[in-house]
This record gives sequence, structure tokens and C-alpha cells, in this order.
Amino acid sequence: MLTEPRSGRLAAWGNALLAGLVSPDDAALAIVGEDTVHRVAGLPGETAPVGLTLALGRLRALGATGLRVALPAPGHPLGLSGPPEFNARALEAEEAVICFGAAFGLVPEVYEAGPAGDVHAEVVWHALPVREAPPADVPSLGEAERELAEALREATAVLARLDVAASGPAAEAAIDAYRARAEAGREVLAPGYPPRAARVLELAQRIALLISLAHDHGHGAAVTASEMAARAQALRPVERTARRAQVAAYNSMVEERERRVR
Repeated sequence: MLTEPRSGRLAAWGNALLAGLVSPDDAALAIVGEDTVHRVAGLPGETAPVGLTLALGRLRALGATGLRVALPAPGHPLGLSGPPEFNARALEAEEAVICFGAAFGLVPEVYEAGPAGDVHAEVVWHALPVREAPPADVPSLGEAERELAEALREATAVLARLDVAASGPAAEAAIDAYRARAEAGREVLAPGYPPRAARVLELAQRIALLISLAHDHGHGAAVTASEMAARAQALRPVERTARRAQVAAYNSMVEERERRVR
């Protein structure tokens, strides 16, 4: 099911905070979202996990001027720059945040707590050393927007060809929830991001939702193992394009600042 990556919220609102566009409390509240609490472990000078406001302040003191997102998948180290130890942790979590200006990255570990029916998530971000190098396979916003237009056509054609019907009560509920969020005018990105980044992220999330529904609910005529494997293979390039676009959108604030400095 489509969910906004925690790394995206941390990078977007962390960038807004580092740019002086939001207060520490507002940034922390937006990053936590529907979780209960976020802490950061492994920061230099700290012997125990600390809260987000202190952690972001400490990263700024260590030289961080921006935050980038990585959304890696097996065979696709999207947004990563090493070393192998960090890449392995990020790949296991399927996401990470990498500091620009400081050689640290943050990988989330999620814990579920509470009784049945009232389970909530607590997140610990592990601060680890990273290699200061260009991130892997991240397109520009313009490239991402062009790729997404083609990816949307491909996704529609693939689902139709394989007779994948993203339908049924669960799928319809997911689509209704997505539309409700859009109609409510939710803030797609934090203050300071260009409108084009919000547009790219919104389209990437729509494509990711289509793919998620196809995998979770859209069996259609693909009832055999070979047909389901064919569907997954056909959708894989589209899914990769959507992930690349999300990373480009979240990283655009840092990339724009870096271009102005050059």
C-alpha cells in the first residue's frame, strides 16, 4: 500500500528547518507524522538516542546543510554512495537519509508497540558514517518528470495487457483515501520546495499506488505463477522510475542549492 517514506518526511522537513523556513517543533511534528516518537541514535557525543530537534541541531553543528533521500532496492542502490556497510543497512530498511555537508547517514528501524487494535510505531534512526560522493542513479527533476509521463503510459498498458484489475473493496478504499488526501490540499512537500518537485512527487506517488494495488489486489486473469511473475517483471521498470522520481523530488531542494553555489 502506498505510504510516504519516513526518509522523505525527514529529508523534506529537515531541509526546511536547515533553511530557516520552519521551527524545530513544527519540523519534528511533521516528521513524526502518525508515528508515536522518533529518536536518533549514534550521533557523536551522545551515549543514548536523542529527540529529533536535538538531533537535527547536532547534525547542523557537524556541518550538515541539507538532507538527501535514498530509496534502494535489490540490484538498484538508488541514492546511495557507500560505504558497503551503510548501503547494506539502507537496503534492508529500503530507505535512508544522507547528510549533505557532513559524512553521516540515517537509517530507520521501526518498532511496533501497544495492544492489538492500538498498535503504534516508534522509530529509531541510526546515524552511521557515509562516503561523501554523488548519489547513485538520481535523475534531475526535469528528467524525472519526462520519465514519469512515459511510466504512467507503460503502467496503464501493462495492467491492461495482463488483465490486471486493481479493483475490489481494498483497492477502492485505497484509491478513495488517496483522493481524499489530495482533495484536502495536503502539503506534498515542506516549505521551500519548488512547485515542480511537488508535481513530480505527486505523480510518482500515483504510479506507485497503481503498482501497489496491482501487486496486492489486482490478480485479474494473472492466476498462474508464471503469469504473476510476468506481471511483476513488466511492472519492475515502472516501479523503478517512480522510485527515482520520488528521490529526485525530495532531493531537489539540496540539488538546487548546490547548483547556485557552483
